[in-house]
Amino acid sequence: MIPESFIQELLARIDIVDVVERYVPLRKAGANYSACCPFHSEKTPSFTVSPSKQFYHCFGCGAHGSAIGFLMQHAGIGFIEAVEDLASSAGLQVPQEERNAALRAKKAPLTELMALATRFYREQLKISPKAVDYLKNRGVSGEIAAKFAIGYAPDGWQNLQQVFPDYNDQALVECGLVIVNEQGRRYDRFRDRVMFPILDQRGNVIGFGGRIIGDGEPKYLNSPETPIFEKGRELYGLSQARKAIQEEDTVLVVEGYMDVVGLVQSGVENVVATLGTAATDANVQKLLKQANRVVFCFDRDSAGDRAAWRAMEVSLSHLADNKKVEILQMPGNQDPDEFIREHGKDAFVQQTRNATRLSEFLLRELVKQSNPSTAEGRAMLVHAAKPLLQKMSAPILRVQLTKEIAQRAQVSQAEVEAQCGLKPLARSRYGPAQMKQRPVPSSVEYKLLQTVLHKPEWAARLPLELIDREGVEGEALSAIADAIEHGELPSGGFGILLEFFRDTPHEALIAAIAANMVEEVDLGALEEVFNDSVAHLRQTALSAEIKQLYARAKELSPQERQRLADLLAKKHPTPPSTSGGSI
Repeated sequence: MIPESFIQELLARIDIVDVVERYVPLRKAGANYSACCPFHSEKTPSFTVSPSKQFYHCFGCGAHGSAIGFLMQHAGIGFIEAVEDLASSAGLQVPQEERNAALRAKKAPLTELMALATRFYREQLKISPKAVDYLKNRGVSGEIAAKFAIGYAPDGWQNLQQVFPDYNDQALVECGLVIVNEQGRRYDRFRDRVMFPILDQRGNVIGFGGRIIGDGEPKYLNSPETPIFEKGRELYGLSQARKAIQEEDTVLVVEGYMDVVGLVQSGVENVVATLGTAATDANVQKLLKQANRVVFCFDRDSAGDRAAWRAMEVSLSHLADNKKVEILQMPGNQDPDEFIREHGKDAFVQQTRNATRLSEFLLRELVKQSNPSTAEGRAMLVHAAKPLLQKMSAPILRVQLTKEIAQRAQVSQAEVEAQCGLKPLARSRYGPAQMKQRPVPSSVEYKLLQTVLHKPEWAARLPLELIDREGVEGEALSAIADAIEHGELPSGGFGILLEFFRDTPHEALIAAIAANMVEEVDLGALEEVFNDSVAHLRQTALSAEIKQLYARAKELSPQERQRLADLLAKKHPTPPSTSGGSI
């Protein structure tokens, strides 16, 4: 884990304007900066960056966060990677647990070896007429080959000795470049193959896919699992496709390296490929972070059908009602690369627009498997739907599918839900996490939270005993006050505040309120709102206690009568007379 204190130091050291300007040209707009949003297509700028609050927000698509959040969303990388990137730019060393530090130290030399091998393979491509002709015949230009750093591993057993004089280095085996057989003989893993480097989120080469030229098996050979390469977590072409994916808000997922290269050659750039396996949970999670629409493109054969079903299954638990997953099964016997070369870009794009929605695909396949024209088939339909419905994380979509299945099974929706053991879903993973209830914008706690987000130190002045902690706003106020009391929360704007509460029950609420408060405010007027809200809390509590005492007027002890008199004196400048047994 990275210490919270380091995150705060990092955010205090960097300027979000500088971070965003690495990727997006900003224009000064009053106290803030503006631009067209990098996360969705627009012609009129709605993306705002606040230097005083160290926070960004798009009024069009709702994207918002700190410098760390921007890098995570723009580059599609994880929290730790974003922190490390920003720390490097700020000249800071990220403190790590000893185990993680050792692991990173082990990985660094391996990526250097892979980079050297990539350079060698690229040089070999230039002097191999056979490999160049293969790529030309597949319609791949030199520009696209360079974009993907495509190379060639020449025939022969130990060509990498030209690159690595210490061919016996164990690290060459660890990163998958060299194989040691049972007799202890070493030889290159990739021989006489067109080489496709696989990149991580930072652009480091972590593995290769090698396509044999001519006949032979296997047609494609991938790097093995290594300390730097986990096949089920990576996607080929993501580094090159990221900008196009953001512009289109759609990512196309194909089955092979040449499908990616061929589509990009034809002008379709928002495309990636799984690495010789069916789509995994890690793949789908990564894809849905990149875009709101994911289209899986598969060949129309038995293998493609199995891959489509698997993609549907793993997508169910990562869906949200604002996300779309679709299945495109190519017509005829052509793969995407072959189709686009014969029919052109426009025809292929039209195919993607007509892709089958995941819900329609699921229903179609279930009906095909169960044949609900008989009572047994209708029972089988509900039975087969059960594990799929239970996986679904998109609540509204699940309700819609449940209704459709109930209609085809000729039973009620309630009966399907009962048979499938469907309980009310928690909020989607893409919605406000762990919030017990919706915020109430008109509540005094909500107004106080708005003011405290601007000036967290004011939380120390809150009468916490009067705050309603049953509501999400009250819980958040208490958490901020507690952090201030223990000296854990420095000043520095929304960015620091949001990162402090990352992965807590308060993150979504704080982010949502902060997103609507990017513009500069009059702190004097804001403090008046804070003081008025605190006074309102006190008056409400005072009135409630008076009401309780009045309700027991005939039973009050002398001390309680005095307490009531004191409360009335506080509430009214000239208290009414309490003589004559009026209490």
